[in-house]
Amino acid sequence: MRVCAVGCGAVGSLFAANLARLEDVEVWAYDLFEAHVDAINRDGLRLSGAGEVLGRLTATSDPTELPPCDFGIVATKAMHTAAAIEATSAAFEHGCVATVQNGLGNEEAIANHVERVIRGTTFPAGKLLEPGHVQWDVKGDTTLGPFEPRPAPFGEIERLAEACTRAGMPTTVVRDARGPQWRKVIFNAATNPVGALTRLTHGRVCEDPELRRLVSGLVDEGKAVAAAQGIELDADPEDLIDHAAKPEVAYDHKASMLQDVEARRPTEIDYLNGGIVRFGEEHGVPTPLNRAIWSLVKGLEQSW
Repeated sequence: MRVCAVGCGAVGSLFAANLARLEDVEVWAYDLFEAHVDAINRDGLRLSGAGEVLGRLTATSDPTELPPCDFGIVATKAMHTAAAIEATSAAFEHGCVATVQNGLGNEEAIANHVERVIRGTTFPAGKLLEPGHVQWDVKGDTTLGPFEPRPAPFGEIERLAEACTRAGMPTTVVRDARGPQWRKVIFNAATNPVGALTRLTHGRVCEDPELRRLVSGLVDEGKAVAAAQGIELDADPEDLIDHAAKPEVAYDHKASMLQDVEARRPTEIDYLNGGIVRFGEEHGVPTPLNRAIWSLVKGLEQSW
């Protein structure tokens, strides 16, 4: 099996490095950060923290160097999905491509360029410490399922999930992956921007009563939008939020949006709260809190 991580930042690196430990999986990585690519090719891809891993794989910033791949795992920021899959699509002419990204709309962008698409949701998280080295902050499960308009064969989805699980990234296959996806979208939209705006870690947001009340209001709007589409969440996002706030889970974790704000990078707010607002408008569900948070983060970006 040959797998390519499209976008080898924190999450892409978690999949790439772990999969590279398997003798029957050949791993490639495509990323535009050339210092990171060079370090991976020279020294391997190192993970530290929740797991200590050194994966040996081939990385490139030139999509024409990619060989034909059985699977792609897209892990770029949502705003880069279209450009990344357009550049690399030739490698997946006969393969399947999964997204493990945050937000809404990634599958549709991928389906514009490849035939067999996998809807994915993942909870492991980390951050890039230096080229070739990622800190693994949070372990967690991954869910994969067919993207309805252009589904990958179910057997192929199971094959990718089995490899990920053997590699130490527990992965479940479901027939309808919208429930897990929307649970995470709601979780992220309710917590990430509040942390980004206040500069607080997940646990510190949750222990403040007023901020926790705001988080619950954002969750309620997201649940209503999901319900209006006939999507049954696989679990309550509130339970996930409380679980993540535990000291042994993600109390001190800086969400990716907070990392983006600290680095003054564009955030994924358009694909999280912005996505909930757009789907709410389509289905006649009011989302005033999500709209307000969306506007505040966009204003913060403009201040840079």
